[in-house]
Amino acid sequence: MPTSNNPDSEPLRSEVVPPLPKRVLAGVAVPDTPLVARAIEFAREHSDAYLFNHVMRSWLFATFLAEQRAEPYDAEVLAVSALLHDLGLTDSMAGPLRFEVEGANAAREFVRGFGVDERRAQLIWDAIALNSTPSICLHKEAEAALCTLGVALDWGGWGYDSVPAEQIARIVAEFPRLGMKQKFTQAVCGLCAHRAETTYDNFARDFGERFVPGYRAPSMVDSLLSAPFEE
Repeated sequence: MPTSNNPDSEPLRSEVVPPLPKRVLAGVAVPDTPLVARAIEFAREHSDAYLFNHVMRSWLFATFLAEQRAEPYDAEVLAVSALLHDLGLTDSMAGPLRFEVEGANAAREFVRGFGVDERRAQLIWDAIALNSTPSICLHKEAEAALCTLGVALDWGGWGYDSVPAEQIARIVAEFPRLGMKQKFTQAVCGLCAHRAETTYDNFARDFGERFVPGYRAPSMVDSLLSAPFEE
């Protein structure tokens, strides 16, 4: 999930929420609630091992960064957003929409089943659907921006120096990368090969153009200049 060169962009502030029970995972204090526990299991049930470990690391990085900033945020919303942000790459959640939207739809239905209110459910949807569009997501509510920062750190190393090396090592030791770079590349190339129409207006296009024979995305320039208007 590519990100921008400005990870310190200021997100919108979220309202203060009551403290949640916590536990320590790989050196990071994380919320320990039934919703978060079930989100972890849901991600595990629907993801290959490398992808599950990626979302766990993304969550831990996002939470660590959130605590560093010491600003109000909803830790459950951040947890669910990070844990479920790649559901759309899984076989069970595949569909005709771009994978971020398929994942966001599935995550929203998941939290509605827990009675999560519509405002929080929509924020989770936004965080997931926009996580690979950081030029927008970094300027949304704190939870969406933090989710993007955590994913970006694990995916492309953006913000790597903002987390102590020993903390990164502890998280990676707990949730090893398992060939993340190559396996993620294969997953996105699969989208470009078999669901190309979902990849033209997002970062997956870069993978198709580099790795997938015969992949050719339509040009938005052609769309504009071919619009059926006389000028």
